[in-house]
Amino acid sequence: MADTKSIGKRWEDMEIDVLVKIFKELNMIELAPVSQVCRSWRLACSDPLIWNTLDLGLLKSNFIQTRASPYIWVNERSDRRLTQVLWIAMALSRGNVTCMIFHYNLYMKDEHLSYISERSPHLKRLVMPAWNRITKTGICQAIQRWEKLESLTMPTIAHPPYIMEEISRSCKNFSQLKIMGTFDVHFASAIASHLPKLKVLSVRCSIVTREALLLILNFMDNLEVLNISHCLLLEGLSAAGRKQVFRELDHTILEKASRLREFFQCQSSLCTTCQRMIKDEGLMRWYQYETWFWRQDEVSSLDLGDYGRLFDEDVSKGFRD
Repeated sequence: MADTKSIGKRWEDMEIDVLVKIFKELNMIELAPVSQVCRSWRLACSDPLIWNTLDLGLLKSNFIQTRASPYIWVNERSDRRLTQVLWIAMALSRGNVTCMIFHYNLYMKDEHLSYISERSPHLKRLVMPAWNRITKTGICQAIQRWEKLESLTMPTIAHPPYIMEEISRSCKNFSQLKIMGTFDVHFASAIASHLPKLKVLSVRCSIVTREALLLILNFMDNLEVLNISHCLLLEGLSAAGRKQVFRELDHTILEKASRLREFFQCQSSLCTTCQRMIKDEGLMRWYQYETWFWRQDEVSSLDLGDYGRLFDEDVSKGFRD
């Protein structure tokens, strides 16, 4: 009988599209050795379909709060761990990341931010709720490199005009902004002055002053979507010098908001999220609640959904301090 030989393709000869579908089921630690097998596997491991979103939402710093600026101390081992994770991700993705998501308790430094901004030139969306250890120079240099940036989720900062001005100057397609923290007239004024073409704004689960809300509604003519769901809404000062909370939006605000394509609001005593805001006195203690809770948003384009596969629970456990 004649010898028969297999005519099936070798793994290294498989089409890139097929390899990508297989490799999409791996996390970044599993991808690292796979990318070293051969050239075609290395190309597949860096495909944009795998690296479109780098979700590090499960990675947190080992930190303690301090009384002096930047009010956070992170131990050296935790910083080294973050450096290692970013090095692996940037090496494998080869510039194909367009969306980055970081945890609200991940406190990176300028060095980390500079490293990723130099290696992700096509970034369109950044979710980075913690800026304590990032300087004005550091964030501005990163924004300058991210010319294609369209969406940013950021914390409340003391002096917002500089970052709004930098975004206006460097990111011509910028259209979506989410603020996690207090939203006052100073912040609203910075947005209205430097980002007049902004289309989507979410300040959900924040302290929002009536003055700030009216400023946005009065001067942001291009705004299409506004989310103030579960916010603690504050009036002006009372006779005793305290801010007054108002539970319902008045006719003036509702009328001005009626021109928007979408206006999300919820200040219900029956709403679990609103109850949490009241309990936390307007400064949501995200760590007390479900791990996915901070990722939610009523605006679909800002909602983060489920955690990504690249940095899953297995990888997170391997990188714990």
